[in-house]
Amino acid sequence: VQLQASGGGLVQAGDSLRLSCTASGRTVSNYAVAWFRQAPGKEREFVAGTSRSGISTEYVDSVKGRFTISRDKAKGTVYLQMNSLMPEDTAVYYCAGRDRGIYYSEKDYDYWGQGTQVTVSS
Repeated sequence: VQLQASGGGLVQAGDSLRLSCTASGRTVSNYAVAWFRQAPGKEREFVAGTSRSGISTEYVDSVKGRFTISRDKAKGTVYLQMNSLMPEDTAVYYCAGRDRGIYYSEKDYDYWGQGTQVTVSS
């Protein structure tokens, strides 16, 4: 299964973006999905995750209250709505999937997308 992340771009601080994650071969609705990000010179970090049902969600503290992860099962898409973006949110954002459960380590995910660049200017 190959995931595809899209929706990145160049925005100003305070703006919003919505990232999308879809899957080829199978619907992303079959998986627990997480968003990770990797800034230049830094390790990839967990940003947000949603359970397969969509009932459970988790966020890293730095994005709580600003980012929202959600599912549209009819469209087979997982979204990451990012509001009040800050320059420190600049990174390549990846979506990742696993059969079930939300885990914080990238090592726990089996399926990955190619990443989409988010750049926030001050």
